[in-house]
Amino acid sequence: MSGISRRELLCSGLALSASSLVARSAWGRTAVALAAYPGVPSAEAMAAVAPRERLLFDCGWKFTFGHGTDPARDLRFGFGQGDFAKTGDFDFAKLKYDDSKWRTLNLPHDWAVELPFVRDDEQMSHGYKPLGRRYPETSVGWYRRVFEIPASDKGRRITVEFDGAFRDVIVFVNGCFVGRNNNGYAPFEFDLTDFLAVGGKNTIVARVDASFGDGWFYEGAGIYRHVWLTKTDSLHLGKWESVVRAELGGKTATLNLSTVVVNEGEQAESAKLTWQIMDAAGKTVATAQTPAQTIAADGTATFTATAKVENPALWSIEEPNLYAAVVTVESAGKVRDAERVSFGVRTAVFDANKGFFLNGKAMKIQGTCNHQDHAGVGAAVPDRLQWYRLAVLRAMGCNSVRTSHNMPTPEWVEACDRMGMTMMCETRQMSSNPEGMAQLETMIKRYRNSPSIIIWSIGNEEWLLQGDEAEQGAKIGAAMVRRCHELDPTRMVSAAVNGDNEKGLSLALDIIGFNYNHKYPDAFHKEHPTKAIFGSETSSAIGTRGVYATDPLRNTINEYDGVVPWGATAEAWWKFYGTREWEAGGYAWTGFDYRGEPTPYGWPSVNSQFGIVDMCGFPKEMFYYYKAWWRTEPSLHVFPHWNFEGKEGETIPVWAYSNLDEVELFVNGKSQGSQKVPHLGHVEWKVKYEPGVIEARGSRDGKVVLTEKRETTGPAAAIRLTADRTTIHADGEDVAVIKVEALDKDGRHVPTANDKIGFKVSGEGALIGVGNGDPNCQESDKEPKRSLFNGLAQVILQSTMKAGEIHLEAVKEGGDGPELTPANLVITSEHVEARAAVPVVRSEG
Repeated sequence: MSGISRRELLCSGLALSASSLVARSAWGRTAVALAAYPGVPSAEAMAAVAPRERLLFDCGWKFTFGHGTDPARDLRFGFGQGDFAKTGDFDFAKLKYDDSKWRTLNLPHDWAVELPFVRDDEQMSHGYKPLGRRYPETSVGWYRRVFEIPASDKGRRITVEFDGAFRDVIVFVNGCFVGRNNNGYAPFEFDLTDFLAVGGKNTIVARVDASFGDGWFYEGAGIYRHVWLTKTDSLHLGKWESVVRAELGGKTATLNLSTVVVNEGEQAESAKLTWQIMDAAGKTVATAQTPAQTIAADGTATFTATAKVENPALWSIEEPNLYAAVVTVESAGKVRDAERVSFGVRTAVFDANKGFFLNGKAMKIQGTCNHQDHAGVGAAVPDRLQWYRLAVLRAMGCNSVRTSHNMPTPEWVEACDRMGMTMMCETRQMSSNPEGMAQLETMIKRYRNSPSIIIWSIGNEEWLLQGDEAEQGAKIGAAMVRRCHELDPTRMVSAAVNGDNEKGLSLALDIIGFNYNHKYPDAFHKEHPTKAIFGSETSSAIGTRGVYATDPLRNTINEYDGVVPWGATAEAWWKFYGTREWEAGGYAWTGFDYRGEPTPYGWPSVNSQFGIVDMCGFPKEMFYYYKAWWRTEPSLHVFPHWNFEGKEGETIPVWAYSNLDEVELFVNGKSQGSQKVPHLGHVEWKVKYEPGVIEARGSRDGKVVLTEKRETTGPAAAIRLTADRTTIHADGEDVAVIKVEALDKDGRHVPTANDKIGFKVSGEGALIGVGNGDPNCQESDKEPKRSLFNGLAQVILQSTMKAGEIHLEAVKEGGDGPELTPANLVITSEHVEARAAVPVVRSEG
């Protein structure tokens, strides 16, 4: 066996049982820690309450590529036709198998982001990565892990749970075939109880085949979300069956509580339930009990109860107050199972004439659609990075996100719950076939306690179901909406429809979502005045960060008014949705740039340019349009930069985004005139370029409130490193996001610098990804170097599980241009209690 990394050994040495973790961490302390330090164990990890154990199963996996067509290069899997003739005949899933040449890694893992780009137009929408049946050598991956099950687990039910893997997964344990899953976004699980060696070592293997896709965008490859090992009594709570539904009446919240208890034992059992409701400080604010019921062997029983909370702290975008419900199963005076459910108390109402109301207060949905990948890491986004991405969107006033076009990862939903961001939660497959309904049901059961979710979406832009096959669409839509209502009668159901919404699947929707064409909503509202309407997908403005003249030869788009033919600029769509009282608001396409769909160009572009921010989260200019009109505090932003060497005397458009009364522009101290700011608009001037300074002065009520300058800088002379946080958690998971930029000799940011920067990391951390926001950059996301793009790049550092310092050094690489003064940065990683995890053990092969 090859050596185990320090992080993996630490995972083994520091793993805690769930019971000890819960015993030492009251809900209140955990909630406060999560709010202050988003890198700590998530609510998902903390959901287990003794005697249940929920162990993170991410550390110490081995990985190797298989092959999609040649079984000799695929561990001989499929060499004949007898692979599944016997249940336990898979040598690669047995302890003695030699995996010493396999790569050691930790999950989540996306192998697609590690692959080179290929010039193949069939792969354009997926980001030009070599995946699919025509690329068999890079489309199949094998994951292998040895683990121990202690003798004390005898009699317990043990389940492996995958939060998501892309895409077709076959799982083996101790040489036996256990099960398979064939979608890339919904979680799945397998009961391993009968296949495990209790009191000894065990082997689990997952073959992941990314030859087929679910979408038309970059989707990654591999086990890109967390894996868990859950241990319960044979008498236990059903998966995602514990539900808290809050009804507000005056100053009282009535909690309707329900769950399902499963008896997988050999004898009938009598059980009763208790519910304990706690506020964010850990104080018990309500309790409830249920009468005992007899549950037959291999049977289930539903339990219901009610509780009341007086003067509840409501969940809102300003104050995302959360409660916890601990539900406990007791039998014969013994606690048999328990879990913690996080929930919020709030009302969410869509009104056909007045729009959307949260807790009775009108709120325009200021939303963005987002895919799930990020620079450097692809689809395997660390938990903390979810919070980082959400914070970027919140900074511009975004108050809602749409999970385009799939069930989101739990950490994205949790971040929304805890940070105060509403959500349109969307399933991947719009179909009433068994797979489509299973995905829908899983999504709703998993997230129906999350207060951030205000809309269930049954799908996106199914042309046939909206048009030519409208009869089928109507039946499919009705079946899906009906199931949504059965599982969750408290939320509205919609879909993202790029049509008139007059037929097909739209007939069953509670509220109507329009994609793009502004001629449809007005007409629909006139014909259907009782139906609430919102923009399910809007805008599709495009732009390349730091570029102010469109250049098709360079595959770049100007930042002033770039837009695709079917879309609308930020100003145009928000003037439409933001001014109609009956419109609930809408979701701009997109918040972040994303891999794939490199609109409006093809090769060498490898990612989209739709984002309000780039792949790294660096704002484009339109970010500041939204900041001006989606936030309430005074705002002023002037652009472009003022580094246009060689364009002296040429006319340069200068724009300002502001919510002030008027803005005056100065060029080298000379006024270019003052302009009143139109509502939801911008002001602009055309000026002759001359090096120096442009300055915008924004006034309200005749007084200058804000000023902003852009200065002509000198050439790049030094590197600067800035971290989003300089102290992170030594838990092997937390990350620091580092901004890399070039400065001139006077310490000013150089917005045109494109130097290549090399990085060296030492101490208790590792570099897990790099990026720069350039839609045409084909440099590696994993190598410790990256070119600046228009002055910026990004490095993502991850801690080990040992407290200490992480040192990052940045130096210029290559001999072009002047040398840059290197930069150094120190990140401190502090000791925290790690999430309860499955210890890493040595393979015997």
